[in-house]
Amino acid sequence: MSFHTNEPHSGDIAGRLNWLRAGVLGANDGIVSVAAIVVGVAGATSAIAPLITAGVAGLVGGAISMALGEYVSVSSQSDSQRALIEKERRELAEMPEEELAELAAIYRAKGISAETAQRVAEELTEHDVLAAHLEAELGITEHAVVSPWQAAGASALAFTIGGVLPLAAILLAPEPIRVLATFIAVLTALVITGALSARVGGNSWVRPTLRIVIGGALALATTFLIGTLLGTSGVV
Repeated sequence: MSFHTNEPHSGDIAGRLNWLRAGVLGANDGIVSVAAIVVGVAGATSAIAPLITAGVAGLVGGAISMALGEYVSVSSQSDSQRALIEKERRELAEMPEEELAELAAIYRAKGISAETAQRVAEELTEHDVLAAHLEAELGITEHAVVSPWQAAGASALAFTIGGVLPLAAILLAPEPIRVLATFIAVLTALVITGALSARVGGNSWVRPTLRIVIGGALALATTFLIGTLLGTSGVV
């Protein structure tokens, strides 16, 4: 039996998309937020010490913030998943006949004949009753509960990798082209992450990439303008 090669059949597409979401959001956040900080500072002053201080502080603080936010979000999700699994396990132990009838009804509602639906429900129950009900009723599996620690670590790592790029660009480039080099490096990185995320997700890369690049360019231009205004006004 053959499958279309461009369609996911592995059963882990939800998990893959969840990791993709966390990784892309973390990387893009790191690229844009750290770049916005250092470009804003560069607009106000050409001194290297403030750039290093602001860039490193933004990198560390942003990574911690991303990890914490992802941990809280995924913890709530995993707690809900575990509660649903335990509820289903308890119902299967207390009312197996009612649960079998419910499973058969689910397949009848999908257009399967009553006789076939009953047979499918019975065979799935014999194979793995909990897995059958979790998949049919809730669309989850017992082993697919997301880990908040893994999600937090992935987000922090992705943010750090993304944030290092603009920090390195603005510190290593010669002063006359420091900001321009950072703009080019950041927009190039956003094109790559946008196209990569679209490819892994199986979508067209043009529209999501344009959204990311335009948003990043606006963020950098805005912070650079603010920094320049503050620097020329004598406020900083």
